[in-house]
Amino acid sequence: MSFRLSFLTILFLGILHTATAQKDPVLFSVQNKPVHVSEFDYIYKKTNGEKADYSQKSLEEYLDLYIKFKLKVQRARDMQLDTIPALIKELSGYRRQLANSYLVDKEVTEKLVQEAYERSLEEVDLSHIMVKLPNNPQPTDTLIAYKKIMKAKASLDSGQSFSMVAKEYSEDDNTKNNNGRLGFFAAIFRPGFYEMESAAYNLKVGKYSKPVRTQGAYHILRLNSKRPARGEVEAAHILIRTEKGQNDKKQMATIDSIYTVLKNGGDFEKLASGLSQHQQTAQKGGYIGIVSTNSPVEESFKDQVFALKADTEFSKPFKSSVGWHIVRRISKKPAEAPEIAKRRLQTKIQKSAKGKAGKLSRQELAKQAMIVKIKKEANFKENNTAKQQMLASIDSSYTSHRWKKVLTDKSELFSFGKSMKYTIADFNEFSKTASTRLRRSKNADPKMVAEKVYQEFIDDSALKYEESQLENKYPEFKSLMREYEEGILLFEATKLQVWDKASTDSTGLAAFYATTPNKYQWKERAVVDLYTLRSGNESKVKEIVMMLGTGKTSEEVLAVLNKEDQQILSVQEKEYEKGRDKNLDKMNWKIGAVTPALKNDRTKSTSFMAIKGIKPPGVKTLDEARGYVIADYQDFLEKKWLEELKTSYKVAQNDKVFKSLIK
Repeated sequence: MSFRLSFLTILFLGILHTATAQKDPVLFSVQNKPVHVSEFDYIYKKTNGEKADYSQKSLEEYLDLYIKFKLKVQRARDMQLDTIPALIKELSGYRRQLANSYLVDKEVTEKLVQEAYERSLEEVDLSHIMVKLPNNPQPTDTLIAYKKIMKAKASLDSGQSFSMVAKEYSEDDNTKNNNGRLGFFAAIFRPGFYEMESAAYNLKVGKYSKPVRTQGAYHILRLNSKRPARGEVEAAHILIRTEKGQNDKKQMATIDSIYTVLKNGGDFEKLASGLSQHQQTAQKGGYIGIVSTNSPVEESFKDQVFALKADTEFSKPFKSSVGWHIVRRISKKPAEAPEIAKRRLQTKIQKSAKGKAGKLSRQELAKQAMIVKIKKEANFKENNTAKQQMLASIDSSYTSHRWKKVLTDKSELFSFGKSMKYTIADFNEFSKTASTRLRRSKNADPKMVAEKVYQEFIDDSALKYEESQLENKYPEFKSLMREYEEGILLFEATKLQVWDKASTDSTGLAAFYATTPNKYQWKERAVVDLYTLRSGNESKVKEIVMMLGTGKTSEEVLAVLNKEDQQILSVQEKEYEKGRDKNLDKMNWKIGAVTPALKNDRTKSTSFMAIKGIKPPGVKTLDEARGYVIADYQDFLEKKWLEELKTSYKVAQNDKVFKSLIK
C-alpha cells in the first residue's frame, strides 16, 4: 500500500510538473538554470517596446543578447558578487522602495480606484437617521450619541418602520419628517464620508446599515433604490423668486410669459440677464455650471435638468422651494472610457487627506481593511497570555524618554504564517522608536499607550509579512526584482572583468595598441590663435587683422593693444582637427587665414581665429589616442570574456519552444 501511494504521489507530481512546464516552458538554460518563456517574453517586450514584432530576426537577435547577459550573471554569482554587503544593502533598499509602491499602489490605490469606478456607475437613493455630535466631542458626548443611535437601531431591529424611527430619533430636521430621505448620491462621496459611502453601496435595496460615524454625527442608512449614473450636465436657468406662504400668481404669470418668449425664439441668455432674480447667475446669462447628482441643489431641480434630452433644449416652468425656474441644457458630458475615468478617480483619491476631526482618509481606511485581510490570509495568531504579561510589566516610565530596554522576554506575542513570529522582546525594540509612545502627555495611562503601540506593532508586522509575499502575488514584482538584482551583478562583473581592467592594465593596453598601430589617425590639424576682445572693443578686429597681415606675432599684437591699466585683448593657442570646428571648416586652410569675428551674446565679447600652422595627417601615439584605445580594448576584453564564458558554461536552447514565439 505504501509503495502504491508513493508511486501515485510521484506520478501526480510528475503530471503537475508537466502541466506547469507546458504553461511556461523553458526556452533555454545556462548551467542547468532554466529561463522560462514568461521571463524572456517580459524582458523582450519591455526592452523593445513598439518594435517587439516577434519576427524571427528580432527574436534571434534578442535571444543571443539575453543568453550573453545570463552567462555574465552566472559568472557574477560564481564570483560570489551577490554576497557583497554593499550590493545586498542596495538591493534591499530597492526592494523596500518597490515593495512600498506595490503595497500602496497595488494593494490599496488600485483597489480603491476599481472600487470607486464600479460605484460611480450607479447612484444610490438614501434615507438616514442621524444623531449629531458637537464640535470637538468629548468621550462622554460620543457615548451619549452612540447610545441614542443604538436605541434607534434596536427599534428598527424590533420591526418598527424606518420612517417612524426617523421621526422619533433623527436630529436632521430637514429629513426626519420626510421618512429620513436624503435623496440620490453618486460616488465618490466627499472627504470624511468614505465609511458612509461604503455602507451605502454595500447595502441591498430596502435594507438598513449598522451605525456609521462621520465627522459630525452617527448615521443609520437605508437604501431605497439604485439607478444608473446620470453623469454631468452643463446648464443655465432663469429664476423668478417667490415668498413662502404668499400667493405666487404674479410670479407664475411672469415665468409663463418668459417661457412664451423662449418658445417663439427668444434669446435665453438675454432674458436671463434682464429678468432672472438669481443675481449670481443672471450676470452670466443664467449660467450655473455643471449639475451632477451630488450638486447641492434640490432633487426636483436636478431631475428637470437631467430630463432635457438635447443641447439648447429648455424646460417648462417648474417650482422649487425658492421660486419658479426654467432650465436650459448647454451640454452633457459624454461618458468617459473606463481607463480615463479611473485615472481621474485615482488623482482624486490620491489628493484626499484626513477629514475634519481626525477622520481617516479613504487610503487609511482601505489600508486598515487590507491589514485585516492580511491577518486572515496569513493565519494570524495572538498569544493573549503573553500580551497581558507584557502589559503588566509596563510602568510609568514607558511614556518618557527615560524608558529603556527592560523587556527581554522571548515569549511569543503573535505570528503570521509559519515563519514570522514576534516576541515580547521584539515589541520592546519596536517601542523604542514608536512616536505614539513619546508624544503622549505625562498624564496618559502607560498601559493604554502600550496597548496602542502594540496594535501599531501588529499592523507594521502585517505589512512586513505582506511585503515578503509580493513575489508570489505579483509576477511583475518578481520580474522587476530579478531584473534589478541581475543588473547589479552584471554591472559589478563587467566592471571587474572589462572596465577596470581596460583602465588599469597598462601593459595589456600597450600590447593591444601595438596590434593596430595605424588604426588611430590624426586628420589634418590647424594650429590657431584665438583672439578675444572685451565688450565694446569690436572695432579693433580690423586693426588686429591688419597687424597679422604685416607679419606681427600674437605677442606683438597684445603689446600694442593692451595697456597696463586696460587689458582689452586675450589670446589662446588651440589645435583643431579637420571637421571639428564649423567656422574653420568653411574656409581654405592656409597660414594667415582668419575666421569671421563672432560676438558672444552672453559676455558681449568678440572672437575670431587666425591659423598660424598646419599639421599633416599622422598616427596618434597611445597617449594621444588613449580614450579610443581603452574603448576598443574594453570591446576586445568583453569578446574574449564571452568566448571564455561560452566554453565554461553549458547553454541548452529549446528550438521548438523558440519557434513557437515567432509570429
